[in-house]
Amino acid sequence: MPAPLEPVFVGFLFFAGLSIGSFLNVVIARVPEGLSVVSPRSRCPKCEQPIAWYDNVPVVSWLVLRGKCRGCGTPISPRYLLVELLTGLLFLAAWARFGWDWPLVLALVLLTFLIPLTFIDAERWILPFELTLPGIAFGLLVRIPLGLSPVLGGLKGAVLGYLVFRALEFFGWLAFRKEALGAGDKFLMALIGAFLSWRALLAVVFLSSLQGALFGLARLWLTGRAGPTAPEASADPQAPPPPEPAPPKMSWAFLAPGLSFGRRLLLVPYSVLLQNIPDDPVDEGGEEVEWTPEATNLPFGPWLAAAALEWLLLGPVMVDLLPVGPVRTVMGF
Repeated sequence: MPAPLEPVFVGFLFFAGLSIGSFLNVVIARVPEGLSVVSPRSRCPKCEQPIAWYDNVPVVSWLVLRGKCRGCGTPISPRYLLVELLTGLLFLAAWARFGWDWPLVLALVLLTFLIPLTFIDAERWILPFELTLPGIAFGLLVRIPLGLSPVLGGLKGAVLGYLVFRALEFFGWLAFRKEALGAGDKFLMALIGAFLSWRALLAVVFLSSLQGALFGLARLWLTGRAGPTAPEASADPQAPPPPEPAPPKMSWAFLAPGLSFGRRLLLVPYSVLLQNIPDDPVDEGGEEVEWTPEATNLPFGPWLAAAALEWLLLGPVMVDLLPVGPVRTVMGF
């Protein structure tokens, strides 16, 4: 690319990142609710006034309106500004790492999936299949121009990422009789493996576990909780405590009564690889009990995403700064 034109293309890339970040805000708000990200148009959640195009300019509109709706003055979350700026800056960081080459496309597509998944998991403790499953497919597709070997590396990364976290989920349930990992973490790990190949998995698991543990311990020390605020206590001091839910049970599909031997064998791979672990706990009436994060719980998805971005953008730098032998093995270089 001619040198005089490069600043123009870099500026366009940054603006594209801001614009995509604006769309990702819609994804973050609507996908967990099962709503379309295409229609209806963006509107104020309080007065329901549609947002005009001139109030939907990335970053600028939020600053001009001082973070409030033009119609009713309802505050607009700073998260909207943060996601737009973060997406634009990460797009620039990806360009600085890869230049104008095909790996830049891979990095930008990965960012487009990881950013909404990070914020959704941090706010709602879920990783929607509407993002993780297409993300796995895109991770494999964008590797096709790199050749057969990278595609196979991505496929191996997706399979290994899923299986490793599935095993952790299973053994965590055996040890604690409750979910040690979120059900969506294994699909996020498969997505990361599809984009970054199997070589990145060890580094991602190591970095995410280390950083998540340090953050959780620091927050636990400062606030008494690693996760979100505890539910408010009942206003009535005489009110009896809520009943404890029945412990969850492992109801494997292949153990259902009345099945033939052949059908049981066919259901074993489904049960081991795909069936949710464990069943949701139920109350005395048999209704599912909504899960509430405990004091030491922390969503793991954001840390997996952060570690994946660190490997993608800073992996070679970390290898150069630290002892080469063991670090190169862990980092997958």
